[in-house]
Amino acid sequence: MKLKTILRTAKVVAVSLAIGFGTTACIRDYTSDYVYAVSNSSGQVSAYGADYQFGVLTQISDSPFATNLTNPSTVVAAPNGKTIYVIGGSQDASLEVMAVGSDGKLYGEATPVLPDNATDPTAAAIDTTGTYLYVTFNYQSGYSSASPGPGGVVIFPINADGTLGTPSVVNVGNQPVGVVVSAPTCTTTPALPSSVSGLTKPNCVLLGSLSSTNNGYTNTFVYVVDQEQAAAEPTILGFVQNPSNGGLVPIKANVNSLGGYSAGVLPTAIATDPTGKYVYITDAMQNEVIGYQIQNGTTGELIGLVTSPYPSGQYPDGITIDPRGKYVYVANYDSNTVSSYDLNLGTGALGATAGSNFAVETGPTCLTVDPAVGLYLYTSNYLDASVSGGQLNPDTGALSAVPTSFFPSQPQPICLTSVPNGPHSSQEVQP
Repeated sequence: MKLKTILRTAKVVAVSLAIGFGTTACIRDYTSDYVYAVSNSSGQVSAYGADYQFGVLTQISDSPFATNLTNPSTVVAAPNGKTIYVIGGSQDASLEVMAVGSDGKLYGEATPVLPDNATDPTAAAIDTTGTYLYVTFNYQSGYSSASPGPGGVVIFPINADGTLGTPSVVNVGNQPVGVVVSAPTCTTTPALPSSVSGLTKPNCVLLGSLSSTNNGYTNTFVYVVDQEQAAAEPTILGFVQNPSNGGLVPIKANVNSLGGYSAGVLPTAIATDPTGKYVYITDAMQNEVIGYQIQNGTTGELIGLVTSPYPSGQYPDGITIDPRGKYVYVANYDSNTVSSYDLNLGTGALGATAGSNFAVETGPTCLTVDPAVGLYLYTSNYLDASVSGGQLNPDTGALSAVPTSFFPSQPQPICLTSVPNGPHSSQEVQP
């Protein structure tokens, strides 16, 4: 997902963040979210509390937290915010299950190993019911970096306590670098509350003012991006999820020679919007974002957006969509910027927002928008050993720097994620 091609070819600043709150307990009262940045070089996780008023990050006591991994490649959070999963990299075909404490501290519970026929994990996604974890990997049995070949997807059932069950494997094409699961369905229109506790089912809340149905979508879909650099055209492969076991039934697209959809020249990341209608892919070679609509809610077939592609900065390496589904943000690794776009929910078209090239520190790879307040965006800056913060304007999507706009992390933060800090009076994400 993040920085895979760069890693293969490839100011820590002391900051006082007390900001007048005094004791640790008092700071915790103002913490809306926890943010976790995983280091590719040390395997440790830098953990922060996010201040709900300003978006300022404060290192949590005992941070960084150790994992058993050699060179993690990414990190993903469970929808309920109680567990994060740190995914191994080219030297470590395993992942770390880490429980999130009420104080934001991390507690390692298990280090599951991927099946023997799955090595070099690259990306991960969880369906929004929190039932299955999908991990892409580069090499099936008999292949390696010295002898490249096809990869696949490992499917882990997620137990009620966040631990993982026995995995299964689905084979895909060469160099899968991204995976995403479409949004869950909403069969009713819940009233939008004045405060939202943790947004454990954000889409059902967020769709409250948009639709009384699930947009006619009857299935959950999984989309995998294969770079296919040496063999064929980069491709998006689509699957229908089997809800009983997480299994993947291929969508027979037959749009290109691999039976998938075009993913540009060098795809690096993929995202879907909260309504589950649109899919977006970053192309690092063309410096653009490619958009698709999920045109069939039963089969998951895609159709290209007529206004796509959309220009980005140099080497877009990560993409995320805010919890409201109104704005799309792209991390540009070579430009040291974040591009922002407004998302037309009727057509899927992306339009550049005012001041859309928001400056961050060097080498941004991953982005997360806080799920509690929905106003703060953070990037992991691989070359700077830091996390940058920006506050988004809820009316325009434009970003402005939070106070002390970057925060030290462990070296080479490859990716980051965020979870809400339980019930909080400010946890309102309005559509």
